Amino acid sequence: MDTLTRLEATIAQRLTASPDESYVAKLHAKGLAKIAQKLGEEATETVIAALTGDEAELVGEAADLLFHLLVLLAEKGVPLSAVLAELDRREGLSGLAEKAARSQD
Repeated sequence: MDTLTRLEATIAQRLTASPDESYVAKLHAKGLAKIAQKLGEEATETVIAALTGDEAELVGEAADLLFHLLVLLAEKGVPLSAVLAELDRREGLSGLAEKAARSQD
């Protein structure tokens, strides 16, 4: 997780940079809708790579997906630690049981 934590910190710093100097700042300047759209594009590319690409392509697209997810979380002010805490909370639960519990709320 050190890599994701470092990346989260870098993204936080770059949100305030000039859009001419930083891809993250450029996305931030375009707003939440653009960031969400970009995350969706990366998710689609990851799926396509999983179905038709080789391992290197999938690894690259998965990295892009994680990066853009962290940008979206930063834009919304949601720390990675909150997502990790939710994953910790779910650990050891059956996926089916966890999904059923969510639908009861």
